[in-house]
Formats: sequence, C-alpha cells, structure tokens
Amino acid sequence: MTNTIYDVIIIGAGLSGIGAACHLTRKNPEKSYVILESRESLGGTWDLFKYPGVRSDSDMYTFGYSFKTWDDAKSFADAPSILKYLNEASKEYNVVDKITYNQRAISYAFDSKENLWHITSVNTKTNQKHTYAANFIFNCSGYYSYEKGYTPDYNGLDDYEGTFVHPQKWPSTLELKNKDVIVIGSGATAVTIVPKIADTVSHVTMLQRSPTYVGALPNKDVLAKFFKLTFPKKNAHKIIRTKNVLLDMVFFNACRKWPNTMKKYIVKKAQKELGDVPVHPHFIPNYNPWEQRFCLAPDGDLFKSIREGKASVETAKIVCFNKTGIVLESGKELAADIIVSATGLRILPLGGVSISINKKPVDISKLFVYKGCMLSDIPNLFLFVGYTNASWTLKSDLTSEYISRVLRYMDKSNFKSICPKTKNSNLKPTPLLNLNSGYIHRAQKTLPNQGDKAPWRVYQNYILDYKMLRIDKIKDAFATFN
Repeated sequence: MTNTIYDVIIIGAGLSGIGAACHLTRKNPEKSYVILESRESLGGTWDLFKYPGVRSDSDMYTFGYSFKTWDDAKSFADAPSILKYLNEASKEYNVVDKITYNQRAISYAFDSKENLWHITSVNTKTNQKHTYAANFIFNCSGYYSYEKGYTPDYNGLDDYEGTFVHPQKWPSTLELKNKDVIVIGSGATAVTIVPKIADTVSHVTMLQRSPTYVGALPNKDVLAKFFKLTFPKKNAHKIIRTKNVLLDMVFFNACRKWPNTMKKYIVKKAQKELGDVPVHPHFIPNYNPWEQRFCLAPDGDLFKSIREGKASVETAKIVCFNKTGIVLESGKELAADIIVSATGLRILPLGGVSISINKKPVDISKLFVYKGCMLSDIPNLFLFVGYTNASWTLKSDLTSEYISRVLRYMDKSNFKSICPKTKNSNLKPTPLLNLNSGYIHRAQKTLPNQGDKAPWRVYQNYILDYKMLRIDKIKDAFATFN
C-alpha cells in the first residue's frame, strides 16, 4: 500500500498515455500523476509490434499530437519513427520520470466516502502486488490484448511442417530470404507485410477470405511541404492537420452517402495501380466502402508488388493445412515455407481490469459511454478511445482537452467527483463500434454500449466531438458533480 495519493493515475505509456500526460503538463501543471506501464518500455503498440514494415495507416499530421509538430517528410511513419516522436514528446514535457514500468493494473476500486480510486497492479517481473490511490483514472491501455493476437482454429494446423507465425509475436530470428510465404488476411497488417517482404522472399501470396478496399496515397504530401516552406512550423502543422481532418471526413461521408459511386471510384483507382493485373475479384469487396476499415497502401506499394509479380493474391476459404501449406475450398493447394496469420487482434476493454464501486463489482457491458470518454455510473474514470474511421489520436487529443476543462471546472467549484448518469433517458443500446469487422463482432458482448442520442452517442465525427468536448458546457443534464 502506498501513502501517496495522486491526482491522476494514467494506465499505459503508449500514444494515448504519453499524450494525456503531456496535456496535463501543459494545461493542468498543478496536478500530480504517475503512469503505470505493464511493459519495460514506453510506446505501446509501436514498441510491441516487430513485424516487417509496421507503420501507421493514418497520416502523422493527425496521428501525431496537436501540440507537437511532425517534421518528417513522410506522412505515413514506420514504428521506429513514431517511437522517436513519442520519446521526444515525453522528454519535452517531463513525462519520462513519471512512468513506472512493469506494473500491470488488475483492478480499480472506488470508495465514494473518500472519493478515491484504489488501483491494484502486479509487477510483471516479481508478481508482487502494489496499490496506488488517486482521485482520477485515465485509462489509456488501448483496446486489445498484448498477450496474443487472434488466430482462427485452423483445421490440420498441427500437420504443417513449415514455420507458422502471428504478426503480434513476430520472431526476431525469422529468416525470409528466398522463402515462399503466405500471409493470411486482408487487413492493414497483411497490406503492410506483403509489400515490405516482397523484395526479400522468393514469392509472397496474400490469402484472403474476402476482399478489402485498398487505396494508394503518396507518402510525401506536396501541399504539406508547401505549407512548411510558407508558414512558421507550428502554424504549418495546424494547417496541414486541419486539411487532413477535413479531407478524411469528406471521404468517409462520401462513402456513406454515395456508396456505389465511391466503390466504382476506389475500384477504378485500384485497377489503374494494378496495371495489366485484373482488379476482379481480389479488390472488389462485397460490402460498401467504410463498412469495414479502409486499408492504405503508401505510394501504392502493395499494388506495385503485385504488378511486378513479386506478390500475388488468392481470394478463397481455407479448408485445412497440410504438411506443405494450405488447401483451399477449390481444391487448390498453396505451398509455403512460412505462413503468417495476419488475422487480427483480441479486443480487451480497459486492459482487462476488474472494476468495483464501494466493493460492488461493475459489469461494463451493461453501461453506456458518455461523450465517448466516460462510462455511466462510474465516477472520475476517463477512457481514451480513438476513432475507427480516422486517426486514433484526434479523439484522444479531444479527450485530454475535455478532461482539462473538467478539472478546472471542478477545482473552481470545489467538486471532488464527476459521474455521468443516464437518468431514465430510455436509451436504446446500440453496438459501440460501427464497423462490420471480425474482431469487433467477437468482442461485442464485452464492450459497453452507446446510446441513440447525444451525449451517449459515439459519432465518430471530429467536428461534432470538437463541439461537444471543447465548446459545449461542462455541466449538462447528465453529468453529476459532488
């Protein structure tokens, strides 16, 4: 048990956790805080994943922080560049010394008499438990399990005599040179790995059950370069960030409003990138654009690898594995020295912690999300959850700005707690995430709900969130202060 009572405990030293700490330093410097990080280093996703080419599929002007410029020429950064950026931010805002490593949070217990959270963590090296006390928790633990990714129950996998890997546990010693490789999957990870290894391996096949929308964008933004040459660095960053936010919103909303027109446009662009290789059937999905997450190929790298014959695509269901590879539903056999199962993540809400209030357990799947960053009936607990249709950091930045306003309002009014209450508003529970993706369907029963109206609706819309979190009054009909 610790005698220190912090103003804030931040769970996780990844992109959101470091950002939240920087915001506290900038906007609420009087608040004391500590970051509990379960791993041995900061960076979260960008330190965990080691597969070839691991990168952001959002541009860094929106994926980076609002308060720290992105100075690299490339818009879509690889993991080492993102880690460098995070380390710079943590040093600039004196976050480094506030991180306690190897501390995995396992429970949050709120005492309403004390208005305190008691956070129990376990040391990942010694298994010793430690308890921290704080007025507020910022849960920045991400949304998926760090222990292992999702691998389907493949029939006959034990018969396969080659090397089988999941990207989340990529072996550092894996030798790819002159190997035949199959990458199972059609999401962002597969779309990243395939072109990255294409020049090294003998051949790589992307095996997908169904197609995904893939778009090519230049990795160097000509307009961004112009703005950087024309305006002071911070001003240029704001202009580029605003431009990219608006363009992403226009594209997303166009896909939702005119799905058939946008589908034709995206497929036509893909065919142009593929050259003589037919776009059908591998890049014509059976769903509308943005019903699942859109994949990005910087500089059209995936299409280039296929066009040059270094990579190929198979669209088919897997029947089973055999000694040499995979048997498809058509009877066709694909042989490979290495098979990569880029089949997704396991969603783990709030890092898998157990939550109790006054010793009563809380089931978050029965709760509603308030303003996209709190849960109904849980006081002083803020969630950092990014967008599914845009950059993760855009939403986590807005969350930090909102929290800063809340803290100032509470200090001014001498309040100790904020707790959202649904107050018999007859909310219709709807799924929290609006994408028709496998990893979301698998986790649906463990996630909290969104409602059918504000502030319980998660809009996935930066402008609406900006208004709600940065402009609208803190005190509303649902926020209860004590």
